[in-house]
Amino acid sequence: MIQKVELPNGLRILVEQIPHVRSVSIGIWIGTGSRFEEKRENGVSHFLEHMFFKGTKTRSAADIAESFDCIGGQVNAFTSKEYTCYYSKVLDEHAEYALDVLSDMFFNSVFAPEELEKEKNVVFEEIKMVDDTPDDIVHDLLSKASFGEHPLGLPILGTVDTLTSFDADLLRDYMRRYYTAENVVVSIAGNVDEKLIDKIKETFSSVQKSDGTGNVEKPTFLAEHIARKKETEQAHICIGYQGLQIGHEDIYSLVLLNNILGGSMSSRLFQEIREKRGLAYSVFSYHTAYQDDGVLTLYSGTAPHQLDELYDAVMETVKQLSKEGIKDKELNNGKEQLKGNLMLSLESTNSRMSRNGKNELLLKRHRSLDEIIEEINNVSIDAVNDLAKTIFTSTPAISLISPKGELPKGMQ
Repeated sequence: MIQKVELPNGLRILVEQIPHVRSVSIGIWIGTGSRFEEKRENGVSHFLEHMFFKGTKTRSAADIAESFDCIGGQVNAFTSKEYTCYYSKVLDEHAEYALDVLSDMFFNSVFAPEELEKEKNVVFEEIKMVDDTPDDIVHDLLSKASFGEHPLGLPILGTVDTLTSFDADLLRDYMRRYYTAENVVVSIAGNVDEKLIDKIKETFSSVQKSDGTGNVEKPTFLAEHIARKKETEQAHICIGYQGLQIGHEDIYSLVLLNNILGGSMSSRLFQEIREKRGLAYSVFSYHTAYQDDGVLTLYSGTAPHQLDELYDAVMETVKQLSKEGIKDKELNNGKEQLKGNLMLSLESTNSRMSRNGKNELLLKRHRSLDEIIEEINNVSIDAVNDLAKTIFTSTPAISLISPKGELPKGMQ
């Protein structure tokens, strides 16, 4: 049972009490990420996430790290295109202490000039690391091929140029715009007591309300092609089709379609490309849902001389699925896998905290496990086949990294 409390300032608290466990997971979710940034400040959401760990008015960066190590807890954060999360998982006896440290980071980070410069260098190295990992950067290139100069097409990490200009005033201005009460959800799951809930209410009641800024521009799916020349051992290719926005009525049909296409070891792409033809070690598909759009991505990496054959095989697999549809066995297997993954994930307090926080932030609703399973069971083979025809008859976006930087002949 999920308990929701909305404070007078509009900030929401989600509590899922799980009395039989000994852990508590706490997450502070903020409804902002790289898609909300102006081009000149691209990367600020991610950089701000880093700076929250670099010292407060009373704790140094080392103090923050030691605060969780000394209680055997975990602390981390991540930034996506549409949300940011700071979270911790600790023993229930240390939950109030963990909340104190997390809230100190949230309210009292000082953004000291010397720490800003050091952390810029850390993120510069992170950007270089991603640039040196072609099977990572090719996905960023697909975002650009899909959405161009729209914020959804820009990298979460930002660029060296944008990061260089960041200072404490810019970080505070960004927080003023987006780290506002209506845009923040505190999600906790585990062996939670009322004292902890009261502490959250007291602590976060001071978060300021929004002044109404932060409108989101709807993207246009561009289906462009981007090829980058880079000395690599493999050619890495992403093929992206326009998908569905989060909360769409057909989202479970699409999740099942993705699972059948390339979301598991028994999927068509894995069986055809890896098992039957031996063209790739890594081949998979996944769907990313945003507030107002989505992308179904197909990825694979292969030896450069096999790129044409790989591309033709992938597109033939997609064409066959679109033309002939899926089989009853594939649909049933996909449903069981989806239900199994869902139920197994609920064994973790961190997964429950994340699920509740994300649902509240993006959907503002919570469905029971039985309701979700019923939705999955109700997906028909016709619904999946109709969706496949709609998606796979559209023009995809393409991104490629290879030694020659040339698109497959089948595209030319």
